[in-house]
Amino acid sequence: MKFPGGAAERVARVLLEVGAATAVEVSQTLETSVQATRRSINALLEAGFVESHERTPFGPSPVRGRGRPSVSYSLTPLGRSACDQSYDDLALESLRFIDRSFGRSAVRAFASERAARLISSGDILSIVDSLNSEGYAATLAPASNNSHASQLCQHHCPVVEAASEFPELCEEETAAFGVALGQHVTRLATLAHGDPICTTLIPSPVPSSQVNKQEKSVQHTRNSRVSREVSA
Repeated sequence: MKFPGGAAERVARVLLEVGAATAVEVSQTLETSVQATRRSINALLEAGFVESHERTPFGPSPVRGRGRPSVSYSLTPLGRSACDQSYDDLALESLRFIDRSFGRSAVRAFASERAARLISSGDILSIVDSLNSEGYAATLAPASNNSHASQLCQHHCPVVEAASEFPELCEEETAAFGVALGQHVTRLATLAHGDPICTTLIPSPVPSSQVNKQEKSVQHTRNSRVSREVSA
């Protein structure tokens, strides 16, 4: 399926990058009016590309006047698929060929080698940067209700359909996180299982200064990417 117009697609791609966001946040990223952004969001809601949340699927809910939470929006599996269907189709076709020709153990070996290439650094911020360069829209934050742990979030997965059929991709990625960081990590949720976000719990806390640095870097990357798409 195709997006209902170019403006709606630009809104969808912002949500692809940031995960859940309010209409105001999307309009600020695109530098368009909130009214125009809401029109695009309504078109995406009607087409099934976007869903609304009274409370964000992860992290704190945005707040507006008098403590009322703002409605946030995120892409549905259909919306994510529309953003990069061709890449995911190729990944799925390739994995099916490996499975048919060499068996499931070969799929796991491929997944392990791929994860090791993607996640090769022992520094968590470098890992986040690496994930972002591959389109995973990763962020880092203190874990909810646990000041002694951190939470690595991946708001997008370029191969989510492939990972749904071949969970080895997620399993080996989690194992690679643990190896790179030198500690046991726990995968709490995945897009491949239908969750709104991939979440990995890391036992050690990350200093707030590092989290703030990472957030600024991610926001700069997102704004630059969206600006290029708008100009295209």
